[in-house]
Amino acid sequence: MMRIVIFGAGGRTGSTAVAEANARGHRVTSLRSADADITAPEAVARAASGHDVAIVAVAPAEADPRGFFQAAANGLVTGLQNAGGTRLVWVSIASLLPGASGVPAVDTDGFPAEYRPFSLGHRIALETIKASGLQWTAVSPAGDFAPDTPPTGGYALTGVGDLTSRITHADHGLALVDMAERSGMPGEHFGVVPLSPDEEASVAMGDGQRRPTATRPCRPRAAVV
Repeated sequence: MMRIVIFGAGGRTGSTAVAEANARGHRVTSLRSADADITAPEAVARAASGHDVAIVAVAPAEADPRGFFQAAANGLVTGLQNAGGTRLVWVSIASLLPGASGVPAVDTDGFPAEYRPFSLGHRIALETIKASGLQWTAVSPAGDFAPDTPPTGGYALTGVGDLTSRITHADHGLALVDMAERSGMPGEHFGVVPLSPDEEASVAMGDGQRRPTATRPCRPRAAVV
C-alpha cells in the first residue's frame, strides 16, 4: 500500500486515477483546485508531505496556459522537494510526443494555432520538471481521450505520438497508477494507447494479459488533436 496525493482530482483524468488507486487499496488524498494551489510551493508541500507519489492532472480554467503551466511546474517542483522528494506522475499532452518522423505534432506546420499555446504551456512545465532532479514520469494519451468508449481493462505504452489514437479515461487511469507504483520512475514521457483486438480478447478471457507495458510504435495519420 502506498500513500498517493492526486492534484486535479475533480477532473475526468484525476477522478479516474483516484478511483483506480482506491480500488487497489492505496491511501489516497484527493485534491481539487480549491483544496490546494498548485502554483504555491508551500501549499504543495503541505499537501504532499508524507505521500510517496503525487499524480498531477491540472489545467488552467481561464488563465493564460503558458503562465499557468510555468507557475504550476515551479510550485510543484519546489513543493515536492520541500515535502521530501515525493515522486511525480505528471499528466502531459500528446502533441509533445515525437511523431513517426521524430517531430512532435506541436512543431509541425499543420498543427492548429488555437491549440499551440496550451501545448507550449505543457512543454514549459515538462522542461521545468525534467530539470528539477525529482523522480518523475509524464503520461498522456498517445492521441486523445475516448469519453464514450467502454474501457478494455488494459493499455500499452509508446514513445511515439499518434494523434488518431483514442484511449478511455479509465484505461489511462490504469497507466497513471501503474507508473505511480514504480519505485524507479524512468524520467520519460509515455503515451498510452488502447489494446489491439487480440489483446482485448486475452483480457476478456482473463489470462493475465492485463495492462501490458510493452512499448509499440504508433504512426500518426493526422496533425490535429
